[in-house]
Amino acid sequence: MSISTRNRFLVLAMSFAVTSSLYIGQASAGDPAAGKKVFNKCKACHTIGKNKIGPDLAGLFGRPAASVEGYKYSKAMKASGITWTEENLAQFLKKPKAFVPKTKMGFGGLKKEKQIEDLLAYLKEATAQ
Repeated sequence: MSISTRNRFLVLAMSFAVTSSLYIGQASAGDPAAGKKVFNKCKACHTIGKNKIGPDLAGLFGRPAASVEGYKYSKAMKASGITWTEENLAQFLKKPKAFVPKTKMGFGGLKKEKQIEDLLAYLKEATAQ
């Protein structure tokens, strides 16, 4: 391979990497309106603004797990050391008891990635303080 051919190859490879990462970033963005509908599965236990069967979700992102005042968490959640990021919440929503064994959350999880992405998009907007 000549130097100019190798340089062209490197430029092409770098261009592909940048384009792919931009596309992947866009592909993971959920739809908040669809996420609001997914949240209907959560409403039996959670609200945004007060504790219910589950803890208040206001201010969720960036908050340490088991930190909502007045809610009685499981020992497992208290000991988890989790901070609620999109990544952690996505894993938790997929299989709560696999992510935090012995959690009090009785929900079995969301099976469709699109529902998780949409729910996260909705929660990012709805729980912001």
